[in-house]
Amino acid sequence: MTCEVVVYNIDSALRAQEGDADRIELCDNPAEGGTTPSFGMIEQVRKNISIDVYVMLRPRGGDFCYNNYEFHIMKRDLSQCQRLSVDGLVFGILTEEGRIDKKRCKELIDKTRPLKVTCHRAFDMTRDPFEALEDCIEIGFDRILTSGQRPKALDGVSLISELTKRANGRIAIMAGSGVNENTVTEIVKTAGVNEIHFSATSFLNSSMQFRNPHIAAMGEEAGAEFNYRTVDPDRVRNIRSLAEAASL
Repeated sequence: MTCEVVVYNIDSALRAQEGDADRIELCDNPAEGGTTPSFGMIEQVRKNISIDVYVMLRPRGGDFCYNNYEFHIMKRDLSQCQRLSVDGLVFGILTEEGRIDKKRCKELIDKTRPLKVTCHRAFDMTRDPFEALEDCIEIGFDRILTSGQRPKALDGVSLISELTKRANGRIAIMAGSGVNENTVTEIVKTAGVNEIHFSATSFLNSSMQFRNPHIAAMGEEAGAEFNYRTVDPDRVRNIRSLAEAASL
């Protein structure tokens, strides 16, 4: 069972490794579903952890239909990631009609090699998941991250199962979104996947002693600025253990 943990900062990356994750997906901006992290972040993560580091290539939040400026940003970010010795890239581009943009995705895949490539949950916004599956295989993606075209993987588990069967080893299917201690057993058993993607999130209390009671920092939720998002290594181990037991 391959366990990928999505992380948004250096502390989370270190804790994911401590919890025996196989790899991390390094992103920024969790509120937008993940965008490309800074190169300083990528460099520090790569220097300080030994497990595989996959980096999100996503120039903005919102949809996955990008203009030429945004596509150029993705290509430049890809080149920088290669220089920083990451192990893989995670991206997905769609056409206006809701299909995989095979031309642009293949250009990025070819540019990425010999690194590995994952099609992220842009896949879940396609018009036809089986058409998208074949398109991803045709252009050379190594895996697809999917929740079965539903908000959470447990809700889309029947589609994930069918995708796994149709893929038939030609591409890896990785279940993600809402994968946790309460759902992982059913997802793995029903979908038959060998890879899972999860966050194992926990929050640490800020070390700041002074807290101005008149302002909620830069956020909208009072007090949230004194909670630091990270990964719980014990949760990573527990989710892995449950997933491995379910796959037997």
